[in-house]
Amino acid sequence: MNTIHPNHYQITLYPNLSSFSFSGSVIIDFDAAERIDQITLNILELAIWQCQISRDGQYRDCRFSVDPEKEQLWINLPEPVDEHIRLKITYEGKINDQMAGFYRSRYINDDGTETHIAVTQFQESDARRAFPCVDHPFEKATFEIEMVIDEHLSAISNDIVREEKRIGDQKKSIRFRQTPRMSTYLVFWGIGTFDRIIDTVDTRVAVATLPGKTAYGVFGVTIGRKALRFCEDFFKVPYPLPKVDLIAVPDFAFGAMENWGAITFRENLLLHYPESTSKAGEQRICEVVAHETVHQWFGNLVTPLDWKYLWLNESFATYFSYRVVDAYHPEMEIWGQFILGHTNRAMSRDALIDTQPIEIPGGEHVVINASTAPIIYSKGGSILRQIEGYLGEKKFQNGLHHYLTHHAYQCTSSKDLWASFDAISDKPITTLMKNWIEQPGYPVIEVKKQGKDLILTQKRFTYLPNESSQTWIIPISIRFFSKDGNSRKIEMLMENPVARIPLEPDVTAWKINDGHTGFYHVAYHDFDNLDSLGNIVSKMAIIPEDRWGLQNDLFSMVRSNRVSISQYLKFLENYEMEDAFLPLSGIAENLYLSFNIMDDYGKKEISDFGRKFFGKILERIGLKPIDKEPVSISVLREQVIWHAVIYGHENSRNFAVNQFLRLVDGKEVHPDIQKCVFQVGALVKGKEAFTWMKKRFYESESEHERMNLLAGFACFSTFDLIQESLRFTLDQVPSRNKYIPIAAMGSNWFAIPLLWKWYKDHIKELETMHPLHYERVITGIIPTAGMEDPADVHGFFTNYLKQKDLAGDAIKLAMEKLQVNLQMRNAI
Repeated sequence: MNTIHPNHYQITLYPNLSSFSFSGSVIIDFDAAERIDQITLNILELAIWQCQISRDGQYRDCRFSVDPEKEQLWINLPEPVDEHIRLKITYEGKINDQMAGFYRSRYINDDGTETHIAVTQFQESDARRAFPCVDHPFEKATFEIEMVIDEHLSAISNDIVREEKRIGDQKKSIRFRQTPRMSTYLVFWGIGTFDRIIDTVDTRVAVATLPGKTAYGVFGVTIGRKALRFCEDFFKVPYPLPKVDLIAVPDFAFGAMENWGAITFRENLLLHYPESTSKAGEQRICEVVAHETVHQWFGNLVTPLDWKYLWLNESFATYFSYRVVDAYHPEMEIWGQFILGHTNRAMSRDALIDTQPIEIPGGEHVVINASTAPIIYSKGGSILRQIEGYLGEKKFQNGLHHYLTHHAYQCTSSKDLWASFDAISDKPITTLMKNWIEQPGYPVIEVKKQGKDLILTQKRFTYLPNESSQTWIIPISIRFFSKDGNSRKIEMLMENPVARIPLEPDVTAWKINDGHTGFYHVAYHDFDNLDSLGNIVSKMAIIPEDRWGLQNDLFSMVRSNRVSISQYLKFLENYEMEDAFLPLSGIAENLYLSFNIMDDYGKKEISDFGRKFFGKILERIGLKPIDKEPVSISVLREQVIWHAVIYGHENSRNFAVNQFLRLVDGKEVHPDIQKCVFQVGALVKGKEAFTWMKKRFYESESEHERMNLLAGFACFSTFDLIQESLRFTLDQVPSRNKYIPIAAMGSNWFAIPLLWKWYKDHIKELETMHPLHYERVITGIIPTAGMEDPADVHGFFTNYLKQKDLAGDAIKLAMEKLQVNLQMRNAI
């Protein structure tokens, strides 16, 4: 184990975009606390040619060895040394095509020729693929980077260019200014023919794109400037670097990466194409740019001590990205998207018995995967929303300012955050936060009237039966409704398994989790109370968050086999006049999930309800987008048209087919309905649609449109076309996007019967995907496709997990979801 710590890296690189290789050297300055004779560094897929130590102004060779399995370079020093140590290492590596480490990304020029850029992606532990280092977030250091590249190319790194000069042989050297202290996973460099657009209000902010695409960066650079301003104002800590580049990368495994001062994005999450980027796409750009900007403070300025504390990065970036968007674009009604996309997603994931805490035990290597991301990002962000509701905004803000200023350029653990909140509040914040962050799962509050009291009982909620005795400290809010039409709210901290609350004589109904900021479900045992709440919903006398929460809590009871789907549909009759995005979109998601799970009788019951319900919604909001309509209506329409068609709504089907035929005729459709038009076109027009969509996919310059087309490729209805679409995906779709149509087919009831066999037949090809993408395929298709032959699925994966260390967490998640789905289908 090292007893030394790096404090500075000087990296010189000679990348070659023709051979996809690079040579380089790194000089590392260490401080040693004691005399040592060996140093251990991390490397992966690097050829080490020479290791030297600086002594008395000269470099002396060191013996070294490499352990590829442990990803380690062992350097034996000529003699024991202490205090300051300087090493120089010369090495070579490949510019790979794996979207990790130092990798290449391909694009096509206007003249049809193929070109590449090369960029880095180091989180969590891939800096070792690009330079020898101590590759752990705790080991912060400063970095100086020099790139020697062809004269016609440009380079980007974390800080600004300090010096650029020609060195002959059609080469130039670009030296970047030394960075602040930061972790290795945040280091970035990129080379290629980048164009740039600089914000005119805050010149620190710029967007870098492939040649000719800067016009599509105006939207992104504007939200980048706004996000930077919000963070500086709210956290009251200045951004410490002189610039922040937002860089669009064609091939990217994740959504974006928060490299300090040089943030990378998938193109569709940064570039805005007016003819194809929908309002939903605009929302997503805003949210992702804001997310990565928040990371410049949470993650970059203050960094987790170990990967187990990754939630200190991702939970804050998730939650505050929505704060940023809401501050500048309240018309987007973004909190509805947060509740659906994060709170509900996290509750669905965390309702599985096999789950984990937000603060994940361990800390070595990869922790962000299909299993853990909903917990680290979405549950963590939702718990922060619950804590802010408990503390109040001002104290919450003061606590974060204390945390950031007291730990700038340092590494922290969860207890450091607790201490900052304790410093500004007299509430039991440490006990409360530890209770939610360090244990898995969440509670259901069972509510029943007993005499003149209301009895609240908490227990762990899971879809499948559990024997857990866990309890939580729960901030509870209750709204009581009176005979005279008024209501009042009380708040309490539920610290025991049971709580008793006196009921006043005039109370006619009670709603637990007022405002729906609490991370728990509610089960109402008194059906008269649930009927009364339904009546209140029908009058829309409570806010959309509560209208969503009531039906969603009830649906969780359906998923856990406590309530029938028929009872849920009956309660939804109270939403006939509903006009808010959040409850309507939530209902749509729940019904669509149920439709793909249930047997033929259940499908008919859901179709009959959904056809009528969503037909009325579309009558109210219209099938065609309208200028200046609320963003939430635009987002809802695209979702609801597709669902209505699935449920047999003829007007929606005819409209979408006619819009698709317009595309075939060379006309355009509104970007806000483009995705559902592709979906319905594939479903109804079959082979004609497949041929046209392939051609459009090859020709499209917009990644947003290509993503919409891939959603359409998942929607064919005949086995032949489904098979052809899957073959097209494996053969022709870029690696970054192959998982999209495959995983989406797990929600296509025409495709579900053949997917399990297809998965087994093509498993070798699927295993070559980026690990995160392979996990998404598994979690996308197995919970539904596995219902065709659950015994075979169970046997197959039992053997698979014994033989291979691949996608284990995702397989366990998918297998338990499969059990939940079978339980729901077989419920009496």
